Amino acid sequence: MKQKILPTAAKGFAIGSSMLVPGVSGGTMAMMLGIYGDLIDAVSSLRRNWKGNLKFLTIFCLGAGIGMLLLARPLLYLVETFQMPMMYFFIGAVAGSIPLICHQSGVTKLSVKTVVYPCIGVGIVVLMGFIPQDLMPQNNSSGWLGTLMLLLAGIVVAIALILPGISVSYMLLMMGMYSRTMEAISGFQVSYLVPLGIGLILGILATTKLLDMLMKRFTQATYLIILGFIIGSVLQVFPGIPTGWELLLCPILFAVGFFAMYRLSLLEY
Repeated sequence: MKQKILPTAAKGFAIGSSMLVPGVSGGTMAMMLGIYGDLIDAVSSLRRNWKGNLKFLTIFCLGAGIGMLLLARPLLYLVETFQMPMMYFFIGAVAGSIPLICHQSGVTKLSVKTVVYPCIGVGIVVLMGFIPQDLMPQNNSSGWLGTLMLLLAGIVVAIALILPGISVSYMLLMMGMYSRTMEAISGFQVSYLVPLGIGLILGILATTKLLDMLMKRFTQATYLIILGFIIGSVLQVFPGIPTGWELLLCPILFAVGFFAMYRLSLLEY
């Protein structure tokens, strides 16, 4: 896998800096920046070309780590303080990335499939909103049953981590584990975090293998369904119609996000 160091680190930086923004998943940003397929391929085929893939993943992770340390909290502050304008900027960036995703999927013209597949992705994200919360026991983290449940939870969280448009924090909330997991992280509770982490690693390996196979064998369908995931996530975070001074600012930020991402996507063609 031939990757330039600076572009890979820069994309990692952008993804890492946005990971704490509510409603924005790392997978979504990776897809928008055109690096998602490379990440999936690098993880799923790590043993086949371990030197090249490990170098690529290391560069990406370093960029993501630096971005998370430097920009994640300032960006989160902007989103919390100016929620509606910043959400319009993000929605514009998603819209600007659609041509790149369509190009990666091999779509050349509008057809029934190019409409149906994204609708399937949107439908899956919408249906997830109807799943009842507290599916997993929050306090049962002792004994073999508790360990097994945490392993399974880690696998489920890995799916949310890998798939664009599905928030990890939302998945934890859905399983009733968000507060307990945050408490375990802050208190470094090894008995809770180790089985959860093992499940996460197993889930990442299994999910990336499956996604890599689907993206190679069913390229168009897979990319278009993922596009539906991204559109569905946008619908979930849509902040409504702006009023007052935001009525002028939101369209401007939408346009800035759109053209910035569109121009960036041209570099991938």
